[in-house]
Amino acid sequence: METKEIDAELIGRSLRAPEDFAAVFERYGDQVHRYLARRAGPDQAEDLVSDTFLTAFEQRDRFDPERSPSGALPWLLGIATMLLRSHRRAEARRLRTLAGTAGLADVPEPFAERITAQVDAGAAARSLLRTLAALPDGERDALLLMAWADLRYEDIAVALDIPVGTVRSRIHRARTRLRTALAERATTESELS
Repeated sequence: METKEIDAELIGRSLRAPEDFAAVFERYGDQVHRYLARRAGPDQAEDLVSDTFLTAFEQRDRFDPERSPSGALPWLLGIATMLLRSHRRAEARRLRTLAGTAGLADVPEPFAERITAQVDAGAAARSLLRTLAALPDGERDALLLMAWADLRYEDIAVALDIPVGTVRSRIHRARTRLRTALAERATTESELS
């Protein structure tokens, strides 16, 4: 039986026996948690996971397996992403904070090459995180569902309830902005050398 069919059966059974919805949590709780922890931070992830599955439980009669070829995960991540909208400002602040703190780990002094590499990596990470924080919400959502939740374009479209073409254009624009930020950083570095 395919994932889509298993999920449809579990969710369908939960309409008659609500306790059966626990199996959906068992199947996808860890994946939803990982995604939310990366987006909102580990301290907020637990509450968001709870809210996601509570919302999914309350809306389980709306799950349409025909719209979600990969099963319930895109549907759940769509709910999680919508809940994140209320945490959007906190997420942008968190990314800016990470951009400001990404730096050197404790490295013994004789390893100058490692230090230089870490400084370069830290600066690149800060630049990327600042750019990521500045992306429009829709572009950030699409890109992070692909990068951090490993969803395909079709699944992202289900999660965000938008056409696949819109997903493709949002991801393209986000990638272009990130590439531009990296190119600007490389240009600045070469001018300083």
